[in-house]
Amino acid sequence: MKAAILVFPGSNCDRDLQVAFEQAGADVTMVWHKDHTLPAGTDIVGVPGGFSYGDYLRCGAIAANSPICRSLKDHVERGGYALGVCNGFQILTETRILPGALIRNADLKYICRTVPLIVETADSDFTRDWSVGDELQIPIAHHDGNYRADDALLNRLRESDRIAFTYGDTPNGSSADIAGVLSENRRVLGMMPHPERASDEALGGTDGRAMFRTLTSALISA
Repeated sequence: MKAAILVFPGSNCDRDLQVAFEQAGADVTMVWHKDHTLPAGTDIVGVPGGFSYGDYLRCGAIAANSPICRSLKDHVERGGYALGVCNGFQILTETRILPGALIRNADLKYICRTVPLIVETADSDFTRDWSVGDELQIPIAHHDGNYRADDALLNRLRESDRIAFTYGDTPNGSSADIAGVLSENRRVLGMMPHPERASDEALGGTDGRAMFRTLTSALISA
């Protein structure tokens, strides 16, 4: 499996994402935001956490207009996989690859701690190794993780089983406790918690490891 990790000015979780993919057996290439194309044969694009462009304007808004994001959108439109974590999720909503919006946390404070994360669907190559209702312990670290969706969008997400994760105890005010959503073809996942920070025993937990292992197995077998 070939993974491409996008790197923006202000990214700070790109290496963590690289290590998580490599430990799962992927061949990883780091791709600078000013590049115009993804490496040939890219199976999945990782959009990492951090503070791209210093979070000016809205989080992810400037990054969404960078040259590499045009290639990201083309990749997704061709049916390619993508995983956006934290700031990466914000970028995926700003590019309109995923629906909804992420705004300031309800208490207006930056939150950095491990939270209970509930698996809401096992019907994706990101979540297939878990069962619905499984509780994971995954770190969060964000100031603008409050996922907003109106009733019509929430109904669409529920009816199409596209809510991937919810918070066991919502830390940021997200609509319907949503922590992660899938694209219509289920090949793009955006989530605020950091599975790459829960993929190595040295980091204090391995609850996120299964996501990368499952992705690698699915894409290699494809």
